[in-house]
Amino acid sequence: MIKRLIIAVLLLAIAVGGVVGFNKFRDQAITDFFANRPTPALPVDTVVAEAGPWTPTLEAIGTIYSRRGIDLAFETGGVVREIGFEANDRVEKGQMLVRIDDEIQQADLAAAQASLHLAQQTLERAESLGNRGITATASIEEAEAAANSALAQMQRIEAILDQKVLEAPFAGEIGIPEIEVGQFVTVGSTVATLQDTDMLRVDFSLPEQELAQIDIGQSVTLAGESGTTGSGIITAIEPRIDPATRLVKVRAELENEDKVFRPGQFVRVRVTLPDMENVVALPQTAVVTSLYGDYVYSVVPAENSTQEEPQLMAKQIFVQTGSRQDNLVEIVEGVSAGDRIVVAGQNRLSNGLPVKLSGAEASEASPDPAPEPEADEDSDTNAFIGAGRAAEATE
Repeated sequence: MIKRLIIAVLLLAIAVGGVVGFNKFRDQAITDFFANRPTPALPVDTVVAEAGPWTPTLEAIGTIYSRRGIDLAFETGGVVREIGFEANDRVEKGQMLVRIDDEIQQADLAAAQASLHLAQQTLERAESLGNRGITATASIEEAEAAANSALAQMQRIEAILDQKVLEAPFAGEIGIPEIEVGQFVTVGSTVATLQDTDMLRVDFSLPEQELAQIDIGQSVTLAGESGTTGSGIITAIEPRIDPATRLVKVRAELENEDKVFRPGQFVRVRVTLPDMENVVALPQTAVVTSLYGDYVYSVVPAENSTQEEPQLMAKQIFVQTGSRQDNLVEIVEGVSAGDRIVVAGQNRLSNGLPVKLSGAEASEASPDPAPEPEADEDSDTNAFIGAGRAAEATE
């Protein structure tokens, strides 16, 4: 009985040891199989870097304002008697816009004019008598002072009457009226906005390191969110850099005869810098940004490449970028003319990984060698494991 038990334990140990050993052998064989299997070349899209003319630009965000634009308001209070405009009217300089009730001031003006007339007549009689030596000089001076006082009083009332009439200070387009006839208004009440939209200005800010590249008279282009475009010139540069943001304020002016832009509109501003020659520019999709800097992948011959069997690999190159324009970016350092740069498929690449050109690019470059038939990875693995299991069953 003990002998049978020992034999059974030995057989069980041998069976378990065989299974464990075979599993380790199988796992190691599978690891060696995939380790020795060549890495398949990944298809990528590329472009050949070329040197050519380049117009560098500086980009910023700006806001449009009227060159002359104000909110019209009253200098005095009263009841509105007349409104001489409608929304979006074109008004001329000096045009009457709003008239406030001025009946009391008109009556005061009539009284002041009568007082002035009387004072002037008194002065004339006093001067006449003085010339004949009948009246004293003091009487003439008193009459002259009374006449001047009456004149000043009349001018004061006329000034108050002028405040009762709101006139356009300059020609432009007036906005929506914010008052109605019969409404009582107080000092400072807003009537409407008046904007001269024929000439606009745009204010934007640039970093202080770009201050040396701009100057008064440089051209700028504007682009609105609705697709509107325009151009202007820089007319002013703030002499002081904001110490909080390290930005400098810049102002440009542009003509707006076709009314494509409106005051208060958000625009993208692009300052055009002098043209440059022999600049390498790449699509922005070619540049990858990382914590260590910007880099691109260049397609170069692999180390084991031969003339009979040419092979390509990806080479990581760190670059220094410059200005951007449309979908292109200036490459200041790192890429030379003639380098073949990857523009699509970088997310699967690493330095030294085999690659192959896709599409028409493969025919433009050196042709790839005829690929050997590759078995499906899963099929090879399943076949290998199946063969091991068959051997185990035979044992």
